[in-house]
Amino acid sequence: MEIWIARHADPDYEHDSVTEKGEREAELLSERLLKTDFAAVYCSPMGRAQKTASYYLEKSGKTAETLDWLHEFKGTVTLSDGEKMQCWDRLPAYWTAIDDYYSYDKWLSVPLMKNGDVKRHYEDVKNGIDSLMARHGYVHDGRIYRAEKPNADKILLFCHFGVEAAMLSHIFNISPMILWHNFVALPTSVTRLASAEREEGTAIFNCIQFGDLSHLYAGGEEPSFAARFCEQYTDSTRH
Repeated sequence: MEIWIARHADPDYEHDSVTEKGEREAELLSERLLKTDFAAVYCSPMGRAQKTASYYLEKSGKTAETLDWLHEFKGTVTLSDGEKMQCWDRLPAYWTAIDDYYSYDKWLSVPLMKNGDVKRHYEDVKNGIDSLMARHGYVHDGRIYRAEKPNADKILLFCHFGVEAAMLSHIFNISPMILWHNFVALPTSVTRLASAEREEGTAIFNCIQFGDLSHLYAGGEEPSFAARFCEQYTDSTRH
């Protein structure tokens, strides 16, 4: 089985939609996706993901099932001054100094992560992706999957980078902090996971493609900067 994860197009966060550039990106993404036969399509309930998916759905004649847990990752923490912030939005000097943030089993036990609703929302994503994969024949069992109904189906998910990183962290048994901070899936990027079944009845999933943007380059469209931070501190592009 393959799981394809497509991030939404260049976002208009104010209106929860996509920009004019995002519309061009979504068009190019749709043309790429049309070349693959998907057994099922799923989508976040948020407007920017729904808008991105609409280009592919209209052309393919397929429908997408909306899954609430594919919503952008909602986990927040409460700082000492009472301000609430996204749990992943932590400065490097802070989180890299805490070893537990690098552990799949311990990152949620860091005091700051316990001071909020992060665990509840992460559990929602874990349960959501486990339920979806079980529906398609692969049942989560510790650090592997039981291949109860092995298949070559391809499923497609339209969603967001934050929740994508949370999904991958659970599938690969690694802390999402590493994915949130050290990896970037730009708008309309495609990530592909494929089951690897070297032993009968068991599987793991290999990431055979991450953040691929070949459809944009083929169409002469520059990738969006969304999800990236400045490459140099003195560059005010985005801090």
